[in-house]
Amino acid sequence: MASDMTTHITLLHRLSAGSDQLAWRDFCARYELLIRAVAKKHGLFGPDADDVLQDVLMALTKAMPGFEYDPTKGRFRGYLRTITLHAIYAKLRQRSDPTTLVGSGASSIQDIDTDADEIWEMEWRQYHMRQAMLIVQAEFAERDLRAFEAYVQKGRTPQEVSTEFGVSIDSVYQIKTRVLRRLSAVIAAQVEDEG
Repeated sequence: MASDMTTHITLLHRLSAGSDQLAWRDFCARYELLIRAVAKKHGLFGPDADDVLQDVLMALTKAMPGFEYDPTKGRFRGYLRTITLHAIYAKLRQRSDPTTLVGSGASSIQDIDTDADEIWEMEWRQYHMRQAMLIVQAEFAERDLRAFEAYVQKGRTPQEVSTEFGVSIDSVYQIKTRVLRRLSAVIAAQVEDEG
């Protein structure tokens, strides 16, 4: 995936240049699932989630020409969160009476319910896990990844995984350790790259 080959800051510089269509595709490949997931957690599905994504991209398109990333002023993550939540709440206001927004009577981004921060953080962590899994999948044998999924993600016992994949129970534990260690390293690098 092309987005894996560029750093976060490099991508922001490419977007600020204004006419780099590949940069926008990389941005979408990197953040589309995150934006859609947050929209879905706020009750926006299908065309409404599409609208939120489009609104976020439009806001960024307007903001990015000449944009200079300065981590001392804040992280891009916070900026993207704010734009995304503005788009979500604009769509919710458009769909219904403002008093039906998530949280009692919320009518602006400052009044949003406390769940919005938790939703964003949970989806941000999931985003990093998805990105890291793409890298890890290219580095480990398919059998090891399937054993890891069965044991760690599906909660099967080491004995069941050992039998199904024809490896020792000790190997099941080793696979888990190696994959988790690599995932942790990739996620740490991603977070560092964000500034």
